[in-house]
Amino acid sequence: MLDYDKEADVYDASRGGEPRAEAAARAVLGLIPGVPGRPARLLDAACGTGIVTRRLATARPGLRVTGTDLAPAMVRMAGARMPGAVLRADSRRLPFADASFDAVSTVWLLHLLADPADLRAALGECARVLRPGGVYVTTVDKARAHDVGSDIDGVLATRPLRPAPDAAGTVAAHAAGLGLVPCGEAVFPGTGQGRTPASTIDDLRRGWFGLLRSDDPRTEAFAARLARLPDQHRHRPDPVFTLRAFRKPE
Repeated sequence: MLDYDKEADVYDASRGGEPRAEAAARAVLGLIPGVPGRPARLLDAACGTGIVTRRLATARPGLRVTGTDLAPAMVRMAGARMPGAVLRADSRRLPFADASFDAVSTVWLLHLLADPADLRAALGECARVLRPGGVYVTTVDKARAHDVGSDIDGVLATRPLRPAPDAAGTVAAHAAGLGLVPCGEAVFPGTGQGRTPASTIDDLRRGWFGLLRSDDPRTEAFAARLARLPDQHRHRPDPVFTLRAFRKPE
């Protein structure tokens, strides 16, 4: 897993910046109904730098948004964007009472939880702090979204893969076990995140690709094949990310 304290300063720029954040927030809010008669509360768990969290708060007047993250550097950046609304917390042990929120979102969290116990714990906590009638929204199938059918994907097709913790079927099964009911789906573009051969070589050597360590001989074999592709710095199509929504019955 990445060191998100070290990654914080470059995180936004390397992941589509404000255009991607705006698209993600719009898609999340499209799956969350309003709450008549009172302000609604939304928890954005594992909020990272808060770039999406801030847009969740500003795009819907009256929505009270709280962000949490485990990495101190991420919390500092998110707190600067949303003073007083962000705290450091582990998504597997949220510091909130039962039924505290009308909605909970996790954007790009579940794919990091390789230990099944961690995945169950995080999903269980999201369900616990959600009020009856509330909606949980999460990204699924993150790794698959980056496979856009490009020549880069052709080169990487035979790379070893680990099971995806955030596979849509896996998430849906856990949600069902927690009593959550599917209630919607949406997609949004990962603006500016299309791969280039050159950037993919860098990512390979950083150990970003599943079971391929940077010192694995296969890493350099894949890198050599990528280096022979044309247009080394031309971005291939952007990924399209998927959100799934689940409702907690009243």
